[in-house]
Amino acid sequence: MEGIDPAVPPSGTGCADCEAMNPPSWWFHLRRCAECGRVGCCDSSPNQHASGHAAATGHRFVRSFEPGEKWFWDYGEQVMYESGPALAAPEHRPLSQGVPGPAARVPGDWAEHLHR
Repeated sequence: MEGIDPAVPPSGTGCADCEAMNPPSWWFHLRRCAECGRVGCCDSSPNQHASGHAAATGHRFVRSFEPGEKWFWDYGEQVMYESGPALAAPEHRPLSQGVPGPAARVPGDWAEHLHR
């Protein structure tokens, strides 16, 4: 399917852009670009890097990078799909990595920083 490359592994275990910030930031939930594998933070996260990546690159599809979730989102059509093709492992963030995360960077008032 155009816009989805099942062979590309995820870029890492957390939001690549939050990790690159100085100082590094935190995220609420993670999304994985289905075209290039870049892991970004969700639209509820303070930095909304997954949708920023889609806008900057034209990569339309993301898949949840959360354990137990296999849904895809199409930024182009603004449609959610309950499932899609299997993607290269790993399929989700490490189970030891909590939400929000990473724990050492999450402020005590984290819920006040979420986008609604």
